[in-house]
Amino acid sequence: MLFRQLFDAETSTYTYLLADEATREAALIDPVLEQVERDLKLVSELGLKLVLVLETHVHADHITGAGVLREKTGATVVASGQGAPCVDRKVVHGDVVRLGGLEVKVLETPGHTDDSLSFLCEGRLFTGDALLIRATGRTDFQNGDPGQLYDSITGHLFTLPDETGVYPGHDYAGHAMSTIGEEKRHNPRLAGKSRDAFITFMKNRQIPPPKRLDVAVPANRACGRVVEPPQAQA
Repeated sequence: MLFRQLFDAETSTYTYLLADEATREAALIDPVLEQVERDLKLVSELGLKLVLVLETHVHADHITGAGVLREKTGATVVASGQGAPCVDRKVVHGDVVRLGGLEVKVLETPGHTDDSLSFLCEGRLFTGDALLIRATGRTDFQNGDPGQLYDSITGHLFTLPDETGVYPGHDYAGHAMSTIGEEKRHNPRLAGKSRDAFITFMKNRQIPPPKRLDVAVPANRACGRVVEPPQAQA
C-alpha cells in the first residue's frame, strides 16, 4: 500500500492518502478544502487515480474538500448515513470499501459526533476525532455523547491488536501517529479510567466552540459547499 500523511497547519488537520500500488487507485481520508490543489498535485505526481474520498464525520473545525474533489475527479464520497446527506455511499459498521486490491474496513465510532467512523486498512487505523493521540475528541456538540465515545473506543478500537497504528484526524502537540497499545497504556483520559470517570471528565471540560462551527457544519453537510445565508427581505 502506498501511504502519505498530509497536514493542514491552519486547523491542525491530518489528511491521509492511500493507494493500491498495483491498480494505482487512490483514496483521500478527510481532505481539507484549502488543500485540494496540493492533494491533487500529489495524486498526479504519484501517477494515481483518485476514486474514493472517505469522511470520518461531519467536521466542525474545517471545511471538507470532498465535494470539489468529486467534481474534479469523479471520486465516490463515502461516509456514515447519519451525517451529510450529500455523500454517494453511506456505510455502516463492518462494511468493507474496496480500493483496488486493498480492503478498508468501516468501524462505527460515535460519541464525538453521532456519525463518526473509523477506517482500518493494512494495520493502519484512521480514527478521525474519536481517538486522538493521548486524548479524545470532544463530546459537547453535534449530538456528542461521552458514554458512547468511551464505548466506541474501548469496544471497537481497543480490541484491535496493540501494534495497530493510530492515525488521528488532528494533533495539536506535534505527534504524527501512535498505536493502540500505546493509547491503552498512556492515554490519560482512558488508561485505568472507568466509564463513569471518563463521562465526568468530559462533562466538566470548559472549552470554547470551534471557531468555524457555524460555517463548517452546514458546509460539510453539503460536502464542502459553503451555504450562503438567506438575504434579508427589503
